[in-house]
Amino acid sequence: MKSIDPTSQSVQDNYKLLIGSIIPRPIAFVTTLSSEGVLNAAPFSFFNIVTANPPMVAVSVQRKPGGVQKDTARNAVHAGEFVVHIAQESYIEAINVTAANVPPDESEVALAGLTTVASECIAVPGVAEAGIRMECVLEQALPLGGDGQSPACDLLIGRVVRFHIDESLYEKGRIDAKALKPVSRLAGSDYAKLGEQFMIERPS
Repeated sequence: MKSIDPTSQSVQDNYKLLIGSIIPRPIAFVTTLSSEGVLNAAPFSFFNIVTANPPMVAVSVQRKPGGVQKDTARNAVHAGEFVVHIAQESYIEAINVTAANVPPDESEVALAGLTTVASECIAVPGVAEAGIRMECVLEQALPLGGDGQSPACDLLIGRVVRFHIDESLYEKGRIDAKALKPVSRLAGSDYAKLGEQFMIERPS
């Protein structure tokens, strides 16, 4: 067993170990509105559930060199809301297009040819191609990590105020995972589909 002290190697080397070990990672495709009204969109694989009471999700947005916030974090903090979509096979190519480094005044949604859809509870539009989307109100934005001079990321915790689920995926309060066809992130340029499923009964 190889023992590695993370303080003895670079941030990039630690990053490679993390993204290669913690797999597969669900992908949050997030839309936000800039103060100028531009609809921003980007995928994030540092994403998970926080709690169901009330429903909350967390998305960690890594900062650019020098501690500069990405558009998603800046917009979410400014507007106090965002939309999380679940990545699926049906539109993963378009999601990948939105990962391009474009200016803040250019919409990645338009760039990827995606269709906007109005939200019910917040001002930020969603993307119609997604089978599941969650309108979120920003509960907390936590700057974390870094070298003491500036944070390395912004942890956005969003409270879900509305779920939108395609009827083909919804049955008796549950999501049909096979029909959803989610896409998850691995390391490098690699992704994964749902794959084989199995069941293990939890101990009482």
